[in-house]
Amino acid sequence: MNYFDQLFLFLVSLVANTFSAFSGGGAGLIQFPVLIFLGLSFGVALATHKVASVALGIGAAFRYLSSSKLERQFVLMMLIFGVPGVVLGGSVILLVPDRIAEIALGILTASLGIYSIFKSTLGQEYHPLHRTKSAMLKGACILFLLGVLNGSLTSGTGLFVTIWLVAWFGMDYQRAVAYTLVMVGLFWNASGAITLGILGSIQWDWLPALLLGSLIGGYTGAHMAIKYGSRWIKRAFEVITLLISVKLIWG
Repeated sequence: MNYFDQLFLFLVSLVANTFSAFSGGGAGLIQFPVLIFLGLSFGVALATHKVASVALGIGAAFRYLSSSKLERQFVLMMLIFGVPGVVLGGSVILLVPDRIAEIALGILTASLGIYSIFKSTLGQEYHPLHRTKSAMLKGACILFLLGVLNGSLTSGTGLFVTIWLVAWFGMDYQRAVAYTLVMVGLFWNASGAITLGILGSIQWDWLPALLLGSLIGGYTGAHMAIKYGSRWIKRAFEVITLLISVKLIWG
């Protein structure tokens, strides 16, 4: 790629990952289609996007780890249950058609945004819920399924993790986004990138611009989330979910 193309990729990555880090997911809404538009096949674009998204988690982690505390039980749960789901999803996605799954995911994503819009108090305050062993196990099983989605699809799966942490575990949006960005952005995406890299191929010469944009965007978006709090994160979450649903359903 020439310098103009690299600059274009950097700007796309910066914008996509800034909004993703602020709202709790959705970088694939912009970044993944652009990679296909520029000539990559679905599988190569997916693997390349996953690798670049790891930098989103790194950038966000730098900002969040200095200002918030992640509970060990949730960190372990998202690793133990989420990562195997990501590996499973990444292992099967290259073997199956994706259009029907994308439409179904689009409808479900839209329902998340609509649900959040009509639940005005959702995620505005921290009210711990479902912290018994059985309830935690149920929540962890859903995280496994969300890991499968994260490994196999491209747009909006981080938003599902965010809303699940809010709705089931009673987190506020700011706290939930911190877990999504650090655990999903860094560890889940790294697992998906390794799986897809082994089974498929990665466009390595496109990665410098994408990684730099993801790193800066992740840090910037996390800073915005900390600064503006749960109310603005909720609004951004709702906008991103509806935009992603439109993109998935209409292609």
